[in-house]
Amino acid sequence: MALIPKLIFMGMVFLMGANVHESHTEPAGLVLRNGKIVTMDPARPVVSALAVRDGILVALGSEADIQSWIGPQTRVIGLEDKLAIPGFIEGHAHFMSLGNSKMILDLSQVKNWDDVIGLVAESVKQNPPGTWILGRGWHQEKWDRPPHPNIDGCPTHGALSAVSPDHPVLLTHASGHMCFANAEAMRLAGITAETPTPAGGELLRDSQGNPTGIFREEAQSLVNAAYERSRKGMPPHQIQEEWRRQVERASAECLSKGITSFHDAGSSFAEIDFLKSLALEGKLKLRLWIMIGESNERLKDRLSQYRLIDFADHHLTVRAVKRFIDGALGSHTAWMLEPYADLPGRTGVNTEPVENLQETARLAMRHDFQLGVHAIGDRANREVLNLYESVFRQDPDRKDRRWRIEHAQHVHPADIPRFGALGVTAAMQGCHATSDGPYVVQRLGEQRAREGAYAWRAFIDSGAVVVNGSDAPVEDVDPLAGFYASVTRRMPDGRPFFPEQCMTREEALRSYTWNAAYAAFEEKTKGSLAVGKLADITVLSQDILTVPEEEILQTKVLYTILGGQVLYENTAALRGATMEDH
Repeated sequence: MALIPKLIFMGMVFLMGANVHESHTEPAGLVLRNGKIVTMDPARPVVSALAVRDGILVALGSEADIQSWIGPQTRVIGLEDKLAIPGFIEGHAHFMSLGNSKMILDLSQVKNWDDVIGLVAESVKQNPPGTWILGRGWHQEKWDRPPHPNIDGCPTHGALSAVSPDHPVLLTHASGHMCFANAEAMRLAGITAETPTPAGGELLRDSQGNPTGIFREEAQSLVNAAYERSRKGMPPHQIQEEWRRQVERASAECLSKGITSFHDAGSSFAEIDFLKSLALEGKLKLRLWIMIGESNERLKDRLSQYRLIDFADHHLTVRAVKRFIDGALGSHTAWMLEPYADLPGRTGVNTEPVENLQETARLAMRHDFQLGVHAIGDRANREVLNLYESVFRQDPDRKDRRWRIEHAQHVHPADIPRFGALGVTAAMQGCHATSDGPYVVQRLGEQRAREGAYAWRAFIDSGAVVVNGSDAPVEDVDPLAGFYASVTRRMPDGRPFFPEQCMTREEALRSYTWNAAYAAFEEKTKGSLAVGKLADITVLSQDILTVPEEEILQTKVLYTILGGQVLYENTAALRGATMEDH
């Protein structure tokens, strides 16, 4: 259906509401039946069947209600009591970085520093001298033993440089807030003992003042600049082909895990231009909602040109700006009100002056953009809340900005109620609590961790909108892992991490569906299954709302449906599921 007729059709469906199925003349393109369909729509929370035509939900109800929508060409999927839900919405992750992480060394599963060295040594054998070796995902707090030697628990470059003397190596920490460079990478970057530390960053040094290879926050730019210089000669078509592969791999990963929409937490103007071109070609499979990650100087010149709403049949929206105020807990760079328990005298890093964020806020207001600020430490969250409160006072009649704080991981108890009171969305990640849990108390101490670390229950009870996600590639993009973490808060060893902060299963599902749609101003088209909304649906092998906790992670995604089109089909799982499909 052409775009204008389709929009007219959507308007008709909204007006006709739930009774649209009574007067239809054309059959549906897709029907799901004989299942448990949880709609997240309070008017009709559970149905057993639905019908889709031209990408839009046109009917929901019983088997009898939907029967008349089935024609000779209708694809009918019999759910056989499996669970269908609104398509998962990834509430905070990094789309292009996710794709890129599938094209470099995966360090997320290494057990120790020796494993990292071994993977780099293998890559050295496979690549000619001078080739940059890239990797991501290492986390020193999750290894089975500390590296030796180490400073602040982080490795030094000696052993790794020995196996890669002719290859520059750049390995990004799982959090993205720290990186490791070998001697050759530092040589190409011109880094010596005399190199000053950039503002908002830290260059870790040994007792003699020599760089150890660890670069935190803004100091990462020193090595990243050398890598970017090595790419200066690449022709544009080669870069675009690399980006295309990243998009394909990220899309495939998300669709296989039931994700239909994706909140991208910071893309450049160039990346947005590329994604827009893919959307125009019909080659953007996921629906992307993008925050612009650019400096104030560039935002001033170009922000007004980039606002897009529901572009290319709801595949691309650009309506938010992303900035940072601090780092991460794992790298000791989250900005805290009090010193770290395991690093006395250190309160983290303020990566961007508050005055700069004030200018960003003014730009966002002027051009009607949302603002999302990365804030992990309690000092960082308080500063951002203070900024938002000041900005909102300047226009008290505007009540619905839906500005966000990205992560909101460690918040002083006095500040938690301010989210709901100010209408600030808490874009949190369930999997971070259980992944970080083993070292949180060590970093913060028992009281601070109990009162304000990943405090989902406290946020929800105080009236805040909580959006769930993965921060991929920091964590696995899998919503089922995030759902499990949110409702159990069980760490890898099985121990619960302050379980009094658990979400209910309904709240966790809502955080991945309706809440995420609301946070993006998209609740009228996404986030629940209702007549007139986009037919974005995820079908699961079992009911995650009722199965025993220990079985949640055994759940498989069977189908991922976007706009009524089946874009992912788990053929291996379906072979044993005895589901009707014709």
